Amino acid sequence: MSDLFKIEPTPPLAEALRPKTLDEVIGQTHLLGPGKPLRLAFESGKPHSMILWGPPGVGKTTLARLTANAFDCEFIALSAVFSGVKDIRAAMEQAEQNLAMGKHTILFVDEIHRFNKSQQDALLPYAESGLVTFIGATTENPSFEVNSALLSRAQVYVLKSLTEDELKQLVAIAQARVLPHLQFDEAAIDTLVGYADGDARRLLNLLEQTNTASGAARTAHITPEFIQNALTLNARRFDKGGDNFYDQISALHKSVRGSNPDAALYWLCRMLDGGADARYLSRRIVRMAWEDIGLADPRAIQIANDAANTYERLGSPEGELALGQAVIYLAIAAKSNAGYNAFNQAMAFVKQDKSREVPVHLRNAPTRLMKELGYGHEYRYAHDEPHAYAAGETYFPDGIADPHWYEPVPRGLESKIADKMAFLRKLDEEAGK
Repeated sequence: MSDLFKIEPTPPLAEALRPKTLDEVIGQTHLLGPGKPLRLAFESGKPHSMILWGPPGVGKTTLARLTANAFDCEFIALSAVFSGVKDIRAAMEQAEQNLAMGKHTILFVDEIHRFNKSQQDALLPYAESGLVTFIGATTENPSFEVNSALLSRAQVYVLKSLTEDELKQLVAIAQARVLPHLQFDEAAIDTLVGYADGDARRLLNLLEQTNTASGAARTAHITPEFIQNALTLNARRFDKGGDNFYDQISALHKSVRGSNPDAALYWLCRMLDGGADARYLSRRIVRMAWEDIGLADPRAIQIANDAANTYERLGSPEGELALGQAVIYLAIAAKSNAGYNAFNQAMAFVKQDKSREVPVHLRNAPTRLMKELGYGHEYRYAHDEPHAYAAGETYFPDGIADPHWYEPVPRGLESKIADKMAFLRKLDEEAGK
């Protein structure tokens, strides 16, 4: 009798609106459109192992479930956060039972990047034998996080964040199916879409929160002000240790290198807003000054260091202004990678070269024996020479010709350095070097 009064829990909006067919999936048209790779894979009639790589809330789990439905397979899902080798073996036992009943199994491993090497290796023999078709989902670059042996046996599909138009389609579907009693201002929808940040699951959760809040407030009219006051709106998506983090760091660095101060500020503020460690950013800013500006404008290095020190003294949010002004200066400063290239070339040469003796005339001679052995003999003290330069002198070990690693660019201070080096080389030529 108790079953008659059993109350079934209401599924979350994200689960209630999960697509049942491929045509219901919003987004990923580069994979699911007519003639596109994943659409063709579904139409082939035969499942294959794959890794779905993309940010949260873009449909990785949904596509895995649809794969099982499309090929009439049993679906076993594991979370790499909570599962281990024991769980993998249990899943394989279930897959063998499914096979005995004439059913193939799709094994879905969510967050596959959380499995260590031994756990990933445990999947290999089952994927190779064909007992299961493996589908992994990851928010991290599989090139770095998935074993090469497993990666080579799976097709990687890259999923993208949903666009604003695609998220608005999702809002319209939610309104039609579940929330017809709510009237959204267009600006309210824009607010929700903005905070969803390309994540369909986050958008549906925000809609669910909005519905709950509207019931408590006894209002069906949803405005931007209502959303701002009623909901807890988190910062935009930002993975402090993942692929998205390094992509944004790369964008900041390239904006500085490309002399675009507005873009540099945008990426810096995106990361600060998302919770990136400002101390880490300050270290990267100092690196940018040395790598892409160098001696073309030594003030950039000083400003970068001063900004880092200012942040250490003031902390957030006051110290963030110093970082912002530093990236502006770095972006507009004269650019040179001459010193960076010279260092890399010199380091590469030293790593592959033999150990060469220091020329005798360059050796220090603090003792009488060293002087008797000729250490420092015929060394020319540059300050005693015309122009404070010992024209024709050599400072490399024997057998190494001047490699010209450092070649200053015709920009900023380095243009003057280039003139100075040309003058000194002319003196060398006149001295018969």
